[in-house]
Amino acid sequence: MSDRRGYIVPIGGAEDKEGDRLILKRFVSICGGRDARIAVIPTASHVPETGPDYERHFRRIGVRSAPILDIRRRADCERREFLDALERADGVFMTGGHQLRLSTGFGGTPIAETLLRRNREGVHVAGTSAGASYMSTHMIAYGEDGPTPKEGQVTLAPGLGLTPKVVVDQHFRQRDRLGRLIAALSYNPDLVGIGLDEDTAAFIDPDDRIEIVGGGAATIVDPGGVEYTSMDAVDRGEPVSVIGLRIHVLVNGGDFDLVTREASPGVTTTTRR
Repeated sequence: MSDRRGYIVPIGGAEDKEGDRLILKRFVSICGGRDARIAVIPTASHVPETGPDYERHFRRIGVRSAPILDIRRRADCERREFLDALERADGVFMTGGHQLRLSTGFGGTPIAETLLRRNREGVHVAGTSAGASYMSTHMIAYGEDGPTPKEGQVTLAPGLGLTPKVVVDQHFRQRDRLGRLIAALSYNPDLVGIGLDEDTAAFIDPDDRIEIVGGGAATIVDPGGVEYTSMDAVDRGEPVSVIGLRIHVLVNGGDFDLVTREASPGVTTTTRR
């Protein structure tokens, strides 16, 4: 058992599973490499093949075991075999689907309590797409896409609670979700927004430093310097003014410190012709 919490790894969805597999391989590496036990939770998906597909992908990378916790009802969250699998796991991976299946299914159950405790004890937890949204205390349940923030554009719900410092949105560039992430931050400017493109992950280490891994970009929206927002003064559906936002766009190797609110490009390689 570690005296430091494990990594928290939201992924923007559609991570590479057939090529370089940067994200999955990095997650396996921090979990212990070939000796790792990674529990797969496919609850967010209604597709029966989702769990076995991820088990196969992790096996191909070489992990020791990747048990599937096929939790479909709240009653399943009390099953001893699932709780025991979490106690033995070095890492946990939550698949995509719909985040409300996770929040409504897990909230207040032994599975949620065990996930929180095991992460505090050093177990690494990753989630892709819906699984990424569910990881933080404040979860985007659903909302309207588009580049401009509007009142009523986004609905927030309680998430798992691995970190209270961020709110995550996924499929970010592909689904044009900047507006709804800014709208979510307008309700609570104490948070940092992480908008993750597909095939892009934010590896949040125990010191709350984020490293970006993958083939896309992460849009970090920092409202710490916000001077004004009109969220409380406009009618539903109207655009919102926000003054003082800082936005960083980071690619593979870039990092952001949630404590100091400082961004860095990390090590980049540029080829000029």
